[in-house]
Amino acid sequence: MATTDRTDDRTPATRFAFSTLGVPGMPVAEVLRLAADTGYQGVELRAHPEEPVHPLLGARERAAVRRQFADAGVEVLAVAGYAQVAAARDAAGEEELARELAGLVDLAADLGAPYVRVFPGGGERPAAEADADAARRLAAVAPRAAGRGVRVLLETHDSHRTGAAAARVLGLVGHRRVGALWDVLHSWLGGEEPVDTHAALAPHLGYVQVKDVASAEERTPLPLGAGTLPLAAALGTLGREPADAHGPVPAPEGTYDQGSGGWLCWEYEKRWYPEAADLPALLAPGRAHLQQLLDRAAAS
Repeated sequence: MATTDRTDDRTPATRFAFSTLGVPGMPVAEVLRLAADTGYQGVELRAHPEEPVHPLLGARERAAVRRQFADAGVEVLAVAGYAQVAAARDAAGEEELARELAGLVDLAADLGAPYVRVFPGGGERPAAEADADAARRLAAVAPRAAGRGVRVLLETHDSHRTGAAAARVLGLVGHRRVGALWDVLHSWLGGEEPVDTHAALAPHLGYVQVKDVASAEERTPLPLGAGTLPLAAALGTLGREPADAHGPVPAPEGTYDQGSGGWLCWEYEKRWYPEAADLPALLAPGRAHLQQLLDRAAAS
């Protein structure tokens, strides 16, 4: 992901998005006004039936949402699904998951989104079993994703919260249409240093989710910069190919390609913490804080 370099117009600027998890149930038109008013170029759509946009929408409704985003000049960054690819499942569960993954890919394609977010969800399963199942299921959906121009991203979360754990799965898949979403909270909770998370995920990285909390025990969302997450260290890794990290870089195709002008997405978990401050008033200062961190990283 390239950071902003104000002295070189050839360097693509980092783009900013926020997740609708921070504005639960907000109508699409209001989300778009909020993005435009606060300088965010994209939105990550929480794909759940309690939200305006979800996999049960019909073709006409999907087309209408896509037009709304296009008219507003805002991009749909991703469809944030809840499929758990490393979970234990019986035969019926396998079929259900395959349908869920296909539905998320189709929704993203219909909306013009480049990414689908999925979770590991491996629980307490032995790592080798969870890894193998996750890799098999992701590999199975990869051709559909390729055909529809979508990339499926495994988030650093729950059973695979570190970059090293996610990379174990992605190295087994070895397909460019299956990648990683770096959630900085979960890699931090896993005790992994940002330089090592980035080194593990760099060959696979789609985009990065940022957030802030007071501590590992107190995870009520805070304004960016008001908590303890190592945001500066994480963002400082993004403008360069990893070197001298504490571990190998599993690169199935030997490439380092996060795309032109990478994305940072603020996932503010208002849906799970209703007592948290409302997100809209925090968006503009949060974007400014991220830009400041990026500028400092570029200058150094």
